[in-house]
Amino acid sequence: MTLSLLLISLFTFVELNCENLFDCQHDSLKNDTEFLPGGAYHWTRTRYWQKLDRIGQTILSCGEQQVTNQLSPRSKASKRKEGGVNNGKSWQLPDMVALCEVENDSVLHDLTRRSLLRNACYEYVMTNSPDERGIDVALMYSPYSFRLIGSHSVRVNPIKGMRPTRDILYASGVTVSGDTLHVIVAHLPSRRGGEKYSRPFRMAAARQVAAVVDSIYNNVSAEAKIIVAGDFNDYSNSESLQLLCSKRMTEVSQGAKGCNGAKGTYRYQGLWGSLDHILVSRPLADILTECYVNDAEFLIERDEKYGGVKPRRNYLGPRYLNGFSDHLPLVARFKW
Repeated sequence: MTLSLLLISLFTFVELNCENLFDCQHDSLKNDTEFLPGGAYHWTRTRYWQKLDRIGQTILSCGEQQVTNQLSPRSKASKRKEGGVNNGKSWQLPDMVALCEVENDSVLHDLTRRSLLRNACYEYVMTNSPDERGIDVALMYSPYSFRLIGSHSVRVNPIKGMRPTRDILYASGVTVSGDTLHVIVAHLPSRRGGEKYSRPFRMAAARQVAAVVDSIYNNVSAEAKIIVAGDFNDYSNSESLQLLCSKRMTEVSQGAKGCNGAKGTYRYQGLWGSLDHILVSRPLADILTECYVNDAEFLIERDEKYGGVKPRRNYLGPRYLNGFSDHLPLVARFKW
C-alpha cells in the first residue's frame, strides 16, 4: 500500500477545550466583562491573536502520526528516498475538530480565516447558546473530507436551580468514503457548587444528548455512524457517561494517555483526569485505529509543585501565563 493511499484511508477527529477563547468585544447580553482589556484578565487584542495562533498550533500538531510501522521495509526505504517519511512520522491535517469554550462566530471566523489555520480551509458550524458567559461549542471540518448536509443547535431545558447552559451541536455530512457521519458536540454544566449538587444539571444535559442519539438510531439507521464528543465535566465512571454508553455508544477515549507523561486531558492538584471524552457508535468503534491524548512537548510543562508534567495553560486565575489551554486535546483516528 502506498503512503498516499494509507493517509487517505485515515480520518482524524480531534476534541479540544480551548480554555476561554473570547474576543475583546463586549456583548451586552452576556457576562463577558472579565475578558475585556479593562477586565480582570486584561484580555487585549495582542493576547487574543496570540491565543488564536496557539489554538491553531495545537490543532495542527494533532495531525502528526506514526506511519513507518505500517509500511514494509522496502516501502520505508522508498519513502525516505522520496522525502515522504521524516524520522518515522508523517503529518495530515485533522479532518474534524470539536471545540469547547469558544465565544462566538467572530472567534471562529478569525480562527479559521486569520490565524495559523488560514490556509487549512476549515469550515465550521457552531451554537448560539443562552450560557450566561457566552460560551459555545463549535465543529470545524475540512471540506475535502466532509461535506456538510446540515446542522442545528439543541437547547438543554434547565431544571430547577440550573443556570442556562451551552446548547448541544448536531451536524451531519458525507465523508470521502461516501458514508453519512453524525456528530454531536456537547459541553455539559460545570461542577460549580460541588459534584453532588451539580450532578443533576449534567444529567439533564446528558439525557438531551442521549435523546439526539436515540433520534438518529430511530429515524436514520440502527447502524448509523455517530460521534459524541466534548467536555462533559465528568469522568468515565460518572452517571452521565454511563447513560450515553447505555445507548450503544463506546467511549473510545477511556484510559487515553499521551506519550510525554499525560495520563489524561486535565490535571488538578497533581492528579490527572479526563473531563473530555469521545464516544462512538459500534460501526465506528470497529474501525478505530487509535485514540490518545496529544501531549506534544510544547503543550506541557513541568509541574514544579506536584512533579511530573501538566498542561501549559493560558491563565491561572487572573494571572496570564501565555500558554495554550488547561486541557490537552484528544485525537481519534478511524480507518475508512
